Amino acid sequence: VAMAATRRVMRAVRVFEFGGPEVLKLQSDVLVPVPKENQVLIKVHACGVNPVETYIRSGTYARKPALPYTPGSDVAGVVEGVGEHVTAFKKGDRVFTLETLSGGYAEYAVAAANRVFPLPDKLDFRQGAAIGVPYFTAYRALFQKGCAKAGESVLVHGASGGVGLAACQIARACGLKVLGTAGTEEGMNMILRNGAHQAFNHRDPNYTEKIKACTGQGGVDIIIEMLSNVNLDADLQLLARAGRVMVVGCRGRIEINPRDTMSKESSITGVSLFLASEEERRECATAVLDGIEAGWLKPVVGLEYPLEKVVQAHEDIINSSGARGKMVLLL
Repeated sequence: VAMAATRRVMRAVRVFEFGGPEVLKLQSDVLVPVPKENQVLIKVHACGVNPVETYIRSGTYARKPALPYTPGSDVAGVVEGVGEHVTAFKKGDRVFTLETLSGGYAEYAVAAANRVFPLPDKLDFRQGAAIGVPYFTAYRALFQKGCAKAGESVLVHGASGGVGLAACQIARACGLKVLGTAGTEEGMNMILRNGAHQAFNHRDPNYTEKIKACTGQGGVDIIIEMLSNVNLDADLQLLARAGRVMVVGCRGRIEINPRDTMSKESSITGVSLFLASEEERRECATAVLDGIEAGWLKPVVGLEYPLEKVVQAHEDIINSSGARGKMVLLL
């Protein structure tokens, strides 16, 4: 009997139990996945690190993957092989994806072909790993859930991270007045370079007064909120009539007064990219690819880590003093 071809092995991060960053184990004998029909195998050059991956790893998040698993969804690299019926991609193509099936913290990852997109030459792999979740989430928050329109004002609360910078770039390109907050001087300069008309330091005790002064009596139409457990109460005071808060990130509970929503008929809406329909994902993808083509979509890469330093990356993304672009693992 002919022996089956020996399967190749790769380095990949595996999680065998939920817990702190230390449960991330780098292993060098993980089997390279094989692409099934309508799937693409990608040789990973860079993988984005998202805060949600730390929540999932801790076991406190609504979605719990079956153990053991490999974290990571935003991958950029080169197509290594394709499964049956895949015609859009071939070996050697530069691509990015926002959702892998096998996990992105690895040397190779498998993704559904309809979740893989061509990576134009004008962007490098590090930037490619910073597109998926941040830009799709920002677009969904602004337009699919926030119903943003040109001429409206948007406050991006925590604008110097991956989603925040994406929201600034998209909102500016689509004709909104963009205000952003960050926690450091460097972060403020970064958001001004990436589409914000004005930047505010959310560590300044009077920053909400400064935002109010800037928006006049009107208030802001939309707030994209990355840390709702800290800011939601204050956000409700900053909104214009019929204003809306888009809850993109949260790390705990907060007390608010619902009367604040009545006085302005304002609304609070949760945003989850995982709940997007196929049609909504296609709309996000079209907007993102158009933005790359037009030249205004330029992912900002922040801290970079080799795969060996994944534990440090997970500690830093939650505990760092101020985000500056998208965190990536390099392979």
